[in-house]
Amino acid sequence: MQGLKGKTVIVTGGGGGIGGATCLRFAREGAAIGVLDLGADAARTVAARITEAGGRAFAIPCDITDRASVDAAVAAVQHELGPVDVLVNNAGWDVFKPFTRTEPAQWERLIAINLTGALHMHHAVLPGMVERRQGRIINIASDAARVGSSGEAVYAACKGGLVSFSKTIAREHARHGITVNVVCPGPTQTALFEDYKQGAGNPEKLVEAFTRSIPLGRIGQPDDLPGAIAFFASDDAAFITGQVLSVSGGLTMNG
Repeated sequence: MQGLKGKTVIVTGGGGGIGGATCLRFAREGAAIGVLDLGADAARTVAARITEAGGRAFAIPCDITDRASVDAAVAAVQHELGPVDVLVNNAGWDVFKPFTRTEPAQWERLIAINLTGALHMHHAVLPGMVERRQGRIINIASDAARVGSSGEAVYAACKGGLVSFSKTIAREHARHGITVNVVCPGPTQTALFEDYKQGAGNPEKLVEAFTRSIPLGRIGQPDDLPGAIAFFASDDAAFITGQVLSVSGGLTMNG
């Protein structure tokens, strides 16, 4: 894709399934990657794969719910790799229960990770992008934000909020040459999906039901997402902002 070589990219949740695959894809495009993850070992593992293949990467633990941690991580990436050109807000967490069986403490953590954490990241990188009058932000939401998902009420609310926030930031910062877009995964084979399956009474039956409902006939894999994410970060998408793209095998079809 055009325009990614030499760019500095931050990926939150970069040590996980979709995050790790996204880091590796950007590295193959010639970008330098700041791998941010709450798990230091996971972040280092992904960064090591990139550097061993001849790319540039810097791993740093980051708790996106803690603004001081976010500021320190962004400063460290900029010191090591240069100003941030692309931000991918990918980190997330969920509790799979009917809403009436959840507790306020769980809501607070869900909101802190899935919404407030992304706000912290935007607030930390946007001033530099505005100063340089360029930047790409890709927020990873969920098709739960677009159509709802049983057992994920607060998660869906957070991701729906992220979609609305993204559109607003896209409007506010278009004049600064910054684009903001959203990628919504459908069911994808990640650690989060494994937790979701275990929350069901019959995990195998759940997977069968999802597979039947997906027109392309399979559960998504982490490698299905990075192409769409990298596209929004590339010069090929320079005239696209405020948009939401589902990567769900056709499970949801939005016009």
